[in-house]
Amino acid sequence: MITKEKMRLDVKWATRQRLQYIEIMAWYTGVVTRSDVARAFGLSDPAATKDLKLYGDLAPSNLVYNHTVFGFVPSEAFAAVFADLTPAAVLPIIAANLAVANGPYGDTLVYGLPTALLPLPARLPGPAILAQVTRAIHGRRKLRVDYRSLSSRESGAERVLEPHTLVNTGLRWHVRAYSEDTCDFRDFVLSRVLAAQCLETPAESGEQYDDDWVEGVAIRLAPHSGLDAARRASLLLDYGASGEVIEVKVRRALLGYVLQRLGVDTTPDQSLNPNAYQLMLLNRDEIEPFAAWAFSER
Repeated sequence: MITKEKMRLDVKWATRQRLQYIEIMAWYTGVVTRSDVARAFGLSDPAATKDLKLYGDLAPSNLVYNHTVFGFVPSEAFAAVFADLTPAAVLPIIAANLAVANGPYGDTLVYGLPTALLPLPARLPGPAILAQVTRAIHGRRKLRVDYRSLSSRESGAERVLEPHTLVNTGLRWHVRAYSEDTCDFRDFVLSRVLAAQCLETPAESGEQYDDDWVEGVAIRLAPHSGLDAARRASLLLDYGASGEVIEVKVRRALLGYVLQRLGVDTTPDQSLNPNAYQLMLLNRDEIEPFAAWAFSER
């Protein structure tokens, strides 16, 4: 019996990307045409036709040709073979205007679906600095940086780090690294790195030694008590809660950033404006020791 996994493995990588695009386009727009495939990958019409025929041979029950729209539409028996069609996987692809691994395509919407992003400040370093950071991570080497901290106590001109992971909080990028200066693992905001040099010296630490990175914790949340019953019920639906509690599992090192992004009222008596902070924290005592900076006392 030919399984979906074997079917994927038997197809060359570049072809598989185009078959994934065909599935995403068909499922999320309701139709995929020869011109869609040709435009998204810069193919000729005959080459795009060949891809659609191949898809039909490999997944014969998935698409049906519709003369009204001059394209293929999902059948009632449609089941993904080549693409991960979960919203968590697909929405970033659509937002980035990517036909899976290909692009960019400028103003041409390869899925025909307009998206918008918040115009937030970039908060990024230059490419030369970022390259030194990423080379140190990839090569598991030490990194010498000139770092500008917000704390005058820690704003030394130079320090040596052992970086292991890049982190995107949604508002900024930072690198998780062991600091030889303070003898612990910390977060270093990339936009505050003024200079960087990847050293030849191998790093002695790694993420396996970073307890706050390895260990997880469960954040237990609920709709803010200051909201009425209807809005609380809507929030539980919004977050896919199966009961009255919204549970989020997170690395301890990322705990504070998750609380910030979700707009959680972390005060002991839930005293913040519920319209601005729609969620409240149920297990403050349990998790506060891992991210005290993210908690408010008022």
